[in-house]
Amino acid sequence: MRYSVFAGGKRLRPALCIASYRAFRDDWQRVLSVAASFELIHTYSLIHDDLPSMDNDDFRRGIPSCHLKFGEAVAILAGDALLTLAFESVSRCLEFPPERILRASVILATAAGASDGMIAGQILDLEAEGVSISSNDLEAIHRSKTGAMLEASIKTGAYLAGVGEDEMGPIGVYGRNIGLAFQIVDDILDETAPGDALGKTPGKDRAQRKATYPALHGIDASRRIVGRLTAEARDSARELGSRAGLLSGIADYLESRSN
Repeated sequence: MRYSVFAGGKRLRPALCIASYRAFRDDWQRVLSVAASFELIHTYSLIHDDLPSMDNDDFRRGIPSCHLKFGEAVAILAGDALLTLAFESVSRCLEFPPERILRASVILATAAGASDGMIAGQILDLEAEGVSISSNDLEAIHRSKTGAMLEASIKTGAYLAGVGEDEMGPIGVYGRNIGLAFQIVDDILDETAPGDALGKTPGKDRAQRKATYPALHGIDASRRIVGRLTAEARDSARELGSRAGLLSGIADYLESRSN
């Protein structure tokens, strides 16, 4: 568990949760244990993604995948344990009213789950391998597979800062656009970035005939879509005023990242 969690990575999901909270309140340390839960679930998903029965990848974050280091059985258990630890981390948080923590747990579980969340997206992704799909279907896969957790981290931060779920407005638009843009950039980098920059095996999407934006739209058109989504995210962040500068900065970084 420690090998995979502390192997590096962008810590994007907890960073977005904290940045969203900070757009409304200053005492961001209160949200740390909830923000950490998003990273724990993300890491569990990476461990399981790399397994031979899934993407069968030998490297993650520049080091051997968990199953290569410790064996498949231990890797599966490590992923299971990180998923469990994520909800322990949320439920132990005493910084907010119990009803807020309960609702945050539901948001997290839904984003990681099998209805419209990460697991649903993974299933759709598997079913789309080697199959021609529409642009709408591809967007739905990406919004579930990756976007749901990113959007949930942003909404959770705002919600714990006191924003009502029916008052999300700009922060919700920001999260939805950032969530999709991030996965499209991942698709592009899989085609264009070297392995030492990615920290994993490049070209796997094409080799496995996965449904990606470059495969459907081409590299240049995919970059234009990312630019539009990021611009809309920045516009939404500006509506929150000067306190949302960190959210705007994260949007800039995500558009130009190289890994």
